[in-house]
Amino acid sequence: MNQGQITEANFFGHPIGLRTLFLTEMWERMSFYGMRALLVLYMTGAVTGFNGGLGFSQVDAQAIYGIYVGMVYFMVVPGGWLADNLLGHQRAVLYGGVVITIGHFTLALPLQQTFFLGLALVVLGTGLLKGNISTIVGELYSGRDDQRDSGFTLFYMSINIGSFLGFLVCGYLGEKVGWHWGFGAAGIGMLLGLIQYVRYRSLLGEAGAEPNAMPEFRRKALSKYSIMVGSAMLLLLLGALLGWVEIEARAFAENFAYFLTVLSGGYFLYLYLFAGLKDEEKRNVLVLFFLFIAAAAFWSGFDQSGGSLNIFARDYTDLAIGGFEMPVSWVQFFNPIFVVIFAPLFAAFWTYLARRNLDPSLPVKFVIGLLLMALSFVVMLFAVGLALEQELVSVRWLLLTYLLHTWGELALSPIGLSAFSRYSPKKYVGQMFGLWFLASAIGGVLAGILGGEALDSGLETISPVFSFMIKYYLVIAAVMLIIAYLMRQREPNQRH
Repeated sequence: MNQGQITEANFFGHPIGLRTLFLTEMWERMSFYGMRALLVLYMTGAVTGFNGGLGFSQVDAQAIYGIYVGMVYFMVVPGGWLADNLLGHQRAVLYGGVVITIGHFTLALPLQQTFFLGLALVVLGTGLLKGNISTIVGELYSGRDDQRDSGFTLFYMSINIGSFLGFLVCGYLGEKVGWHWGFGAAGIGMLLGLIQYVRYRSLLGEAGAEPNAMPEFRRKALSKYSIMVGSAMLLLLLGALLGWVEIEARAFAENFAYFLTVLSGGYFLYLYLFAGLKDEEKRNVLVLFFLFIAAAAFWSGFDQSGGSLNIFARDYTDLAIGGFEMPVSWVQFFNPIFVVIFAPLFAAFWTYLARRNLDPSLPVKFVIGLLLMALSFVVMLFAVGLALEQELVSVRWLLLTYLLHTWGELALSPIGLSAFSRYSPKKYVGQMFGLWFLASAIGGVLAGILGGEALDSGLETISPVFSFMIKYYLVIAAVMLIIAYLMRQREPNQRH
């Protein structure tokens, strides 16, 4: 099938290849969020009794959760590099799906010894798949920038349909039947996505099919280097799993956050000063840097859903509906439901504004997302205050919180994906998508650290942490508004 034939068919007015990526992402996100919804609950669960967990402390469990989320998105950077230089994005997605599937089925084994091994495999596989599938989406729209934002918003719906299925199926099985049944269901979801991808991969045409052009001798040298680094990482992981390397979760999380911050800042600096970019490319990289900062801050609040907000739902929220006690993890599917409802409205709204030359600049859209996230924690402060006065609070408080999270997410996340697709230097597009997900990595680690602080001594420690988060959202939003003002006249090409 040639490229011309591919573009004749369409998926809701978009390239037909988007269907393949939509379904692959949907099943992968089903597995990812289904497992993530159970992670903190499983780690903090009692060791004995029905559906016994690992018995970790709140601080350690939150730190491990943050490390896991951070590692998932951190590995997108080397995953993007491997795709750009050695594998091509299509093969990277395929290999990543295989490793993720193995990881989830490893978690499904009823053995504590395989827990961290399963997490490690999911991390490695997601690093290969996550950023590269977004890169392929962007390549489907080469020369079609007018459809790019709405295409990414449609693609974003797949993430949330998948997460809804994950929360619904894995959450119920994990909490009501057994933790490892939930982990196994996540593995089946990823397997379905993998089968679908293999069968319909041809619809992608040449989008992301081949790595960057380079002399064969250089590619062989890079392959050898990659094998050496990968082997060293595998030995380190094996040492940790066998107890040869002692790791204190909270300290590791804090150091990991510092490492990610220095790494991302250093890489942006390298691109700006030493990558040989043209002046316009440098300006675009600078814009993406500020968007990166805002995104990292946003995700540190958003990822509380699997951490502190998950525990708040379990310990301080009335989940009874009639005679049915709703699984704790089900509270999290408010977000994907809201995304599926509101994503088409946001996509239509941006298109409407763009046609009338009223579309807000990229920084302004991010400001909207940050302000909505700040407002969500204002809501949670009221909920915490009520929880101090009564035994359980209504689930409506969390429903409103997740609604605000959703609106903020739709103002920021698909727009960020589109921006990194459009403005990244072509030679570094895979790695730039890696940087976009590195913002999620920093946010995830911070979510674990802040969540641990919030839950350290019960309800009394939640309010100060949430108040701090509101303040830093407001500060970053103010900085982004200043940037938007400076860009308005000097960088009209950055508006869309």
